[in-house]
Amino acid sequence: MNAREMIASLREELNRHNYNYYIKNAPEISDQEYDAMMARLIELERAHPECADPNSPSVRVGSDLTNEFRHVAHTVPMLSLGNTYSKDEVAEFYGRVARALGTDFEICCETKFDGISISLLYIDGELAQAVTRGDGTTGDDVTANVRTIRSIPLKLRGDYPPRLEMRGEILMPWSSFERLNREREANEEPLFANPRNATAGTVKLQNSSVVARRGLDAYLYYMLSDTLPTDSHYDNLRFAKSLGFKISDAITRCRTLDEIYAYIDHWDTERKNLPVATDGIVLKVDSLAQQRALGFNAKSPRWAIAYKFQAERELTRLESVSFQVGRTGVVTPVANLAPVQLSGTVVRRATLHNEDFVNSLDLHVGDMVYVEKGGEIIPKITGVEIDASKVRGDKVQFVKTCPECHAALVKYEGESAYYCPNDTGCPPQIKGRIIHFITRKAMDIDGLGPETVELLYNRGLVSDVADLYDLSLERIVSIERMGERTAKKIMRSIEQSKDVPFSRVLFALGIRFVGETTAKRIAKAMHSIDNIMTASTAELLAIGDVGEKIAESIQLFFKEERNLAIIARLREHGIKMEEEASQSPQGDKLKGKSIVISGVFKHHSREEYKKMIEDNGGTCSSSLSGKTSFLLGGDNIGPQKRVKAQQLNIEIMNEDDFLSLINEDND
Repeated sequence: MNAREMIASLREELNRHNYNYYIKNAPEISDQEYDAMMARLIELERAHPECADPNSPSVRVGSDLTNEFRHVAHTVPMLSLGNTYSKDEVAEFYGRVARALGTDFEICCETKFDGISISLLYIDGELAQAVTRGDGTTGDDVTANVRTIRSIPLKLRGDYPPRLEMRGEILMPWSSFERLNREREANEEPLFANPRNATAGTVKLQNSSVVARRGLDAYLYYMLSDTLPTDSHYDNLRFAKSLGFKISDAITRCRTLDEIYAYIDHWDTERKNLPVATDGIVLKVDSLAQQRALGFNAKSPRWAIAYKFQAERELTRLESVSFQVGRTGVVTPVANLAPVQLSGTVVRRATLHNEDFVNSLDLHVGDMVYVEKGGEIIPKITGVEIDASKVRGDKVQFVKTCPECHAALVKYEGESAYYCPNDTGCPPQIKGRIIHFITRKAMDIDGLGPETVELLYNRGLVSDVADLYDLSLERIVSIERMGERTAKKIMRSIEQSKDVPFSRVLFALGIRFVGETTAKRIAKAMHSIDNIMTASTAELLAIGDVGEKIAESIQLFFKEERNLAIIARLREHGIKMEEEASQSPQGDKLKGKSIVISGVFKHHSREEYKKMIEDNGGTCSSSLSGKTSFLLGGDNIGPQKRVKAQQLNIEIMNEDDFLSLINEDND
């Protein structure tokens, strides 16, 4: 068997195993065997680039290439559904359909997935394009990212139409979502509020390899083609399943209103056991001919409606309250609850935010409390059920000393949070700073993660960020479950981090209140770590975004001998401690201007334009407002942004005029 034949054989086998695992839930081989087969395919494809195929199973791992999303018009608009919240409104919908049709009809009932809508175009059985809903008429081409979702077939099975569009929902299962938020929590990054937000953010990432790691899933629920097999929407979905699409097993046909009510009642309870978030039921007239007869109104089809479930709320016992210390020393109270099931997961904890929130609830240990999720992964206590006949337990009091190192807590003026000031001796803060240091937006040391940092710290191999550069291959391999291949990857990534620009090094140091954007501005204004160390309060306050609190924090950081020693060691290891000369124009032409970037550009990437704006004194914003100076627009500007810019009378500047503007200022 030659290389081309072997590649074709491996692709066929891997596609079959993907189908067995993700669609049939009946794997035939172990994960190790699958990974070995995939590694062999990738190896062969690299050796034989002439065999490249955009729909090879190897694309499931994604790419680290940056993609700009172009806009694509939908051949058939992707309209939203009208919502209803009661059975009475369902009955009204049913009655309207009956009166309009004047004949018998059936309703196809489906669970409503809480993700983002997607349109998948297949030509001759191969995935050709994946487009988001967008504004309903135009969406973003996210094909590269969607190819990484293993439950979406890259090639169809069986007797498929030559041109087929499948519409459905991309979503993030609870297990993937909770893992992602645990990672973000460990890195003290903002948590995603719910799976839908996480999905929307993931699908629009510029790096498809990150998308691949996030573990997205997809359910398809509507088929469009000139050669559909039947007039029944339900039967067409059964046919789509035979082609390899993931179709929900919860779909059923109902002939009466009572059957629809029974379906709603069943899934209002059973949805809690699903592996993905659902927020309602979708009701569709089953016959496609009847759908066409009913037609559409301005915003939605007349033949379909969504019934939305009420947010889940359960009563459970408050067992105790514990206190957690974060990277920056913030102490957060957490409610420990008697286990209760909400939105597909068992909830045992709920955040209590801060002392003011605890006091507002007047919480006592043993209280029966209402916990609500409503699609939110971070459960919240919304009330207390007080039984006057029972004696309440001890009132919940906020701790006065750090639960980890026992230092007296402090509270800064104007803040509701308490802090542990012992940043050099408090273990969670030490480990948290190391975890922050290695994150993608900081030093981007791949292969290390919270669990590995924990192991390194517990083994005494690292106690600060500079220790990372003293690690050796032998020391890393000595850690349990750490193979030589992974250790080499970590060592290689540590070495590559020495090329990280100074602004990110400054952010990586973890100075309290100095975020990513503020670090960039400080680095640009002060140029080097030495200038920042010796800067006066007035010099720091002259930098945009730096107020008294940030200036004081910077000065306190550089007064600590331990911090100065770490910086000296990092410098010895070759970490950049000064800003390199920029290759883009420098000036203050954009000083005080807020600029929004939208569209696809010819001369530079969005990131390059963002840097030019910042290098010339401007700020980048993601949304238009009355404060926006102008919109830097490329091809295919988002239609909503264009309309809003026109409404607010905001100038839309093309890239040629923008480049002339900043170059003119610096000639």
